[in-house]
Amino acid sequence: MTSLDELMTRDNPFAEPSRLAYQLPPFDRIGDEHYRPALLAGMAEQRAEVERIARNPAAPSFENTVVALERSGRLLDRVSNVFFNLIQSNANEALLQLETEIAPMLTAHRDAVYLDEALFARIHALYDACPHPGFDAESRQLLERYHIAFVRAGAQLPGEDKKRLRALNAEIASLRTEFRQHVLKATRDAAIAVDSPEQLRGLSEAQLGAAAEAARSRGLGGWLMSLQNTTTQPALAQLQNRALRRRIYEASVSRGHGGSTDNTAIIVRLARLRAERARLLGYASHAAYILADENAGSPGAVQRMLQQVAGAALARARSQAADIQSAIDAEAAAQGHESFRLQPWDWHYYAERQRQMRFQFDSAAVKPYFELGRVVADGLFHVAHELYGLRFVARTDLPVYQPDVRVYEVFDADGSALGLFLTDYYARDNKQGGAWMSNFVTQSRLLGQRPVVVNSLNIGRPPAGEPTLLTFEELVTLFHEFGHALHGLLSNVQYPLLSGTSVPRDFVEYPSQFHEMWARDPAVLARFACHYRTGEPLPPALLERIIAAQKFDQGYLTTEYLQAALIDQAWHQLSAEATLSAEEVMAFEISALAQRGMDCSSVPPRYHSAYFLHVFAEDYSAGYYAYLWSEVLARDTGHWFRAHGGLTRANGERLRAGILSRGWSEDTQQLFRAFYGGPPDIGPLLEYRGLTL
Repeated sequence: MTSLDELMTRDNPFAEPSRLAYQLPPFDRIGDEHYRPALLAGMAEQRAEVERIARNPAAPSFENTVVALERSGRLLDRVSNVFFNLIQSNANEALLQLETEIAPMLTAHRDAVYLDEALFARIHALYDACPHPGFDAESRQLLERYHIAFVRAGAQLPGEDKKRLRALNAEIASLRTEFRQHVLKATRDAAIAVDSPEQLRGLSEAQLGAAAEAARSRGLGGWLMSLQNTTTQPALAQLQNRALRRRIYEASVSRGHGGSTDNTAIIVRLARLRAERARLLGYASHAAYILADENAGSPGAVQRMLQQVAGAALARARSQAADIQSAIDAEAAAQGHESFRLQPWDWHYYAERQRQMRFQFDSAAVKPYFELGRVVADGLFHVAHELYGLRFVARTDLPVYQPDVRVYEVFDADGSALGLFLTDYYARDNKQGGAWMSNFVTQSRLLGQRPVVVNSLNIGRPPAGEPTLLTFEELVTLFHEFGHALHGLLSNVQYPLLSGTSVPRDFVEYPSQFHEMWARDPAVLARFACHYRTGEPLPPALLERIIAAQKFDQGYLTTEYLQAALIDQAWHQLSAEATLSAEEVMAFEISALAQRGMDCSSVPPRYHSAYFLHVFAEDYSAGYYAYLWSEVLARDTGHWFRAHGGLTRANGERLRAGILSRGWSEDTQQLFRAFYGGPPDIGPLLEYRGLTL
């Protein structure tokens, strides 16, 4: 057997736990050359650890089997947490090539653990003997989660089926990696170069500066309209030039279709492989397999929940489409030119004009009140202090992986050290689109680890010396991701498997969506919403119009989300025998939406399949519905807070004790019921989105 020293030299930064505060990775010492040997050594080390557990001659006990398994793989965790975080946020060609090589190896390694018959026999014996009088509730939950994980991984399959399962898992892992890398490259390549300022009429000075900066960063002149990962691009709301709006939209929706970044064959193959794996494991579809371990429980439950919202959302979207078309026709008649039919690249431009007329404010006009540094210090950190007693202190002495990254040490109300919070807010060409939270170090009392979490966004970088001003939507996203960060930072569990955001997908978005509400709270806004030049506070009347306007476009926003969720479900309810070709991907989407009565020509899905990272590259396959499912819980919780005094420590401590600190240490549905005092109610969500009848 190859020794660890042969795989990884002792001067590799991953060889030992980091000696920096909170085991922050030593980014200043980590080079591209360190990942491969550390990953290989980490897999070898854990295989040896698992072998010792599985072959232990002593009778299985919770300590010598389950806890020992929790303690295993420390080296692999250290390097994986850094490697995969940087693949998302600071990739380069060397890391992407290594990801292609290592992804199937890591999948095979996981299979080697979860398909080990001797190891599963020990876990199964303990599970059969449960409840054990010496087990506390969290220990029972850990044992149950491990047993479920092994069974769902195929531990009970016969030998030939296990062999086929390994092959399926390896190919799925490779395809997911290829899909993600294609989206990264396609999004970068699809940026629209503009050489005439006349075409950019409607953009603010700050937006023009960001577009010029994006062009300069690639060595180009003029302006560059970079794309976000979503179908509709923010600039479409302001650009007066209809031809440019169409170019941007068509560049967005064409990503992943054709050329070296074509994802259509990958989508079809992934859907088929996932369906075959689900059948092998005893499920009718991949969706049925995934949802069996979520709070939803089944595809039928998901469909029923989506339908509760779909009718009102689509009716509102179609009504607004008719209003916009009338406005287009009236304008054409007044100016003496031919009218045109509303298209997806027109919607946001004309909707924004309607919003301005109806609510008397321009979305761009509120940006000067939302300066990033002040929003973070006096918005996010203020909410965390008022609710949970937290204090954030900048640490400029610790290394980071990119100059934009900021590090804060987090202290609890009693002054004790809690963890580290990293922010990485600016868009880069080597950064995945969207916004997310992840861990560099996961909280665990067993391992003596305190959390190190990062929030990543894709805010356009302003020119040097200019402030970073946020749209209201970016402000909400900032609070959303901070909610995820608090879920990780406030975790207080024994075992890493149950820690922080390691909860069902249709529960993990609940704390983040709840924390969005503070971006609308007048008392919170009063702390940070001041004009960056004059210091003038955001006028209360303008705030009222902003809040009212948030419901204005909810027909569109809810419909585009529901369409994406339904496309996800359609792909993952296919059987293994389904016969589709790569050329039929778009037709499949259209048919799936038409069958569910959710087709609307002027409202495209938030993601088309070819760049739907959540479900074809990340861990939301058959789970994109989770945002709406979780939002029901979030809006119920917001309703509860308003009924009990709002932003108070008492309320925050109740949420912290009942939800945020608990991870998956107990059934999450029971955690919510205990906090809320009853089952979820969809009413507050419909009211929040303005979809009540």
